[in-house]
Amino acid sequence: MNKVIKRTYSYTFLLPAAVIYLVIFIVPTVMSFFFSMTRWTLFDWKFIGFDNFVMFFEEASLRIGFQNTLIYAVVTCALKVVIGLLLGVFLTSKIRVRGYLRSVVFFPALVSTIAVGIAFSKMMHPTYGLINKALAWFGIPAVDWLGNTDIALLSVALTDVWKGVGFATVIFIAGILSIPEEYYEALQIDGGNSYNKFWHIIVPLSRPATNTVIIFAFIGGLRSFDLIWSMTGGGPGFATDVIASIIYKQYQAGFYGLSTAGNVILFVVVALFAYPLQYFLNRREVEL
Repeated sequence: MNKVIKRTYSYTFLLPAAVIYLVIFIVPTVMSFFFSMTRWTLFDWKFIGFDNFVMFFEEASLRIGFQNTLIYAVVTCALKVVIGLLLGVFLTSKIRVRGYLRSVVFFPALVSTIAVGIAFSKMMHPTYGLINKALAWFGIPAVDWLGNTDIALLSVALTDVWKGVGFATVIFIAGILSIPEEYYEALQIDGGNSYNKFWHIIVPLSRPATNTVIIFAFIGGLRSFDLIWSMTGGGPGFATDVIASIIYKQYQAGFYGLSTAGNVILFVVVALFAYPLQYFLNRREVEL
């Protein structure tokens, strides 16, 4: 009897969190699945089965959206991992101003994504943008960063990296600082140099941090919308359209059921990529 009372008493502390999770996540998720199979407005709905999903997959720009989403996720994830690791190594070295530099690197992560998108869209303007003006000093001709279909998606991706690499760097700093000093001392005794330190100690022993950055960055890339929309609106043409922007355009057009079905599909796509990736990375970590 006492065990039951103690267990019940313990669970009561979890009840507030469970209620919040139920209201904020579970209920909206179930409602989304339901309304994805309806034609609904703010005042009425009609059940139509899987018609919304069929219509969504018939969307002309969907193939380009899927392609752009994967490219965007891979590019931003790879650059955040590489640059974040290099900055993490640099900012854990013995430099006097490393505390200040850590703040500078992390600062973009604190700025509103919409504000960053608007600012960079102005800076990348082909005529009066600061980036092209800076290139002009070196005799380099102006580039239409967001109007050229060949480089528009890459331009937005690089902006995303600028904003998000600070978060990745903080994770890498924590991972590097958690490595025991004994490894460095053993390397020094064996006559190892900075190259050996990086490849044989920091890279393998900071793998948990690397895995965390990969998962967060890749999932964030798959779900990205606000930065892309504030910079290009999905244009020029469909050059920077991703799944999320296609969903938003359908919502703007008043196809609420169709856009809800798109959100369900995006949820499934993220899950299909995230869970196998997490399983693979965690298994590699255990093997090491």
